[in-house]
Amino acid sequence: MTSVNSTNRTAQARAAGTPLLAARGITKSFGGVHAVDGVDFEVATGEIVGLVGPNGSGKSTLLGCLSRDIAMDTGRVTFDGVDASRLRTMQVARIGIGRTFQSVRIFPELSVVENAWMGRQWKGVGMLGMMQPPDAATRQRAADLIDLMGFSHLTREYAGNLSGGQMRLLELVMAMMCGPRLVMLDEATSGVNPTLIESLKRYVKVLNEQEQVAFVVVEHNIGFIFSIADRIVVLDDGKVLADGTPDEIQHNQEVIVAYLGA
Repeated sequence: MTSVNSTNRTAQARAAGTPLLAARGITKSFGGVHAVDGVDFEVATGEIVGLVGPNGSGKSTLLGCLSRDIAMDTGRVTFDGVDASRLRTMQVARIGIGRTFQSVRIFPELSVVENAWMGRQWKGVGMLGMMQPPDAATRQRAADLIDLMGFSHLTREYAGNLSGGQMRLLELVMAMMCGPRLVMLDEATSGVNPTLIESLKRYVKVLNEQEQVAFVVVEHNIGFIFSIADRIVVLDDGKVLADGTPDEIQHNQEVIVAYLGA
């Protein structure tokens, strides 16, 4: 398995200077259990980073700490030079970080395009602004993203009538509506059929290459991760076990032991 993006591009991005996202010494405990235990993590501009590990290794908790959906105990997060350690979730979104969730968060009673418009909630327009019709730029952005995801024929369909895979794609549309520089995907292929998984892979690659959006992808689908990531970070027991290219991770004996227990 090889990455669709060259390792040379990754090396150049990381060598260019300050990382887009930098997390240092992140810790989070629940009832005495160290879900995340002193993790350092970074993402370069335009980089696709896979975040993998056995069940309970702390992947989703780390993602929550980075997006401020979960209050970390200690540590510091900077994004594009801004200290995001104590920002609220909506403030993090406004500085350029979008995300999706393990359990899809859409509005099933609204149409596909109305869900896309709801992505502007992260622009800080407020409840009054959300009640107003979207402007021309918002409508065009929504139409472009829906077309990219391949379901422009479902624009007026209730989101609740979509398949699980289509809901995942719609959530990505919503995350992209504010023009983020980094999007974090949490189990994006869960419940998605193989055809749509291939589509998701293609869409992520297009957004990455055409808009220079960086991605952090939390996944149990290792084949998906190895086929798309520039770099892979492996967590185990709340700590970073390995950090390297897909080829390096594939042949890392510690990683093999962590996954296979052999």
